[in-house]
Amino acid sequence: MKGMEKSKSLFEEAKKLTPGGVHSALRYFEPYPLFISMAKGSKIWDADGNQYIDYHLAFGPVILGHAHPRISAAVKRQLDEGVIYGLCNELEIKVAKKIVTHVPSAQMVRFCNTGTEATYHAIRLARAYTGKSKIIKFEGAYHGWHDIVSFSTNPTLKDAGPLDHPNPVPDTAGIPLETAKQVIIVPFNDQEIVEKTIKKHDEIAALITEPILHGSATCIPPKEGFLRFLREITEEYGIVLIFDEVVTGFRHHLGGAQKIFNVTPDLTTFAKAMANGFPVAAVCGRKDIMEHFRPTGNVDYGGTFNSNPISMAAALATIEELERNEVHGRLFKLGEEIRNNLNEFINQLRLEAQVVGFGSIFQIIFTKKQITNYRDTLSSKNELFMKFQMEMMKRGVFILPKPNKRCHISAAHTDGDIQYTIESAKEALKKLK
Repeated sequence: MKGMEKSKSLFEEAKKLTPGGVHSALRYFEPYPLFISMAKGSKIWDADGNQYIDYHLAFGPVILGHAHPRISAAVKRQLDEGVIYGLCNELEIKVAKKIVTHVPSAQMVRFCNTGTEATYHAIRLARAYTGKSKIIKFEGAYHGWHDIVSFSTNPTLKDAGPLDHPNPVPDTAGIPLETAKQVIIVPFNDQEIVEKTIKKHDEIAALITEPILHGSATCIPPKEGFLRFLREITEEYGIVLIFDEVVTGFRHHLGGAQKIFNVTPDLTTFAKAMANGFPVAAVCGRKDIMEHFRPTGNVDYGGTFNSNPISMAAALATIEELERNEVHGRLFKLGEEIRNNLNEFINQLRLEAQVVGFGSIFQIIFTKKQITNYRDTLSSKNELFMKFQMEMMKRGVFILPKPNKRCHISAAHTDGDIQYTIESAKEALKKLK
């Protein structure tokens, strides 16, 4: 590994022009963020010319690999036809048809550009449909940066309050105090507490959840029957069930995690892996709910860049590529290979650590505690993770230096990449030991 003087120099320049030198807070890490000059396949290169096997993949959108030739070709063709019209285009119909075909909950689709926009629209729609105002969200779940969901994404144990009725802890300054009265926080994977909470509170418009908890909780799959329970109790009490599949959608299955777990929500939000990195998102769901969006209903939904032909071309090409090849089966196999090999080695070393994950997602956490909810992840020794991350970077493997996030595998990762990563991780773990 070469030095990182160019990244350091660029950061010093960026700080003069941009608050904190970054355009998204999660891109910052000590002592300075990484500046990338190129990405291709499973690799990224920083401004100093260092090459890394990339398991960050921009928080997960890059499911096929960086600069995938078919996706790039589709976008280049569309560039000659125009970048944006501010009017309808045929590509948006083709992509919507694909989503309706594959996703169980998708009877109708509306496009936007980011996961935050999608969850914002879905919650507004649920409120209009039910005539109620409150929402339930899970502690440690991330659903974007708008006010109503910016609670208890990453609270300290001290601030979080009692497990059976957690405090709604604001994630950021600038949220009106009154907003906290509209959001109810519950622990993931706890049927008893969820049921008691729903029975106690009136005016619940929606329950929003990631089917697999990621947010600030690495990767926590639902306990057997938990998603089915959420489906049944929300139906019983007239609550709109929203699956936030911004991370899981298209990464684990063309039909989303809802297809894997065989649980159909009322509304679903997608983004990230839907277009292999191009900015696109979607809200989809039951026709009787979706038709409350204008112009058929009374819920506003607009956006200059919605369903722009560049993003639609990328989304269509990505979905067609996922249909064409056995991508998901191979990704699940590679994810299992990394998790199994490293967990076996961790046990041999008798380290207080484990590799968690699902499908193509994995993350190492430095605790032996069984992880079933966000608070369990707080037992991890984050200082060890940061040392591990740096050792991996020295060996040309990039994982995001954020202990509560996750690693992703793409279709471009080769068997050689995976084996090199496993051996590098073993060396790093031995050094930690």
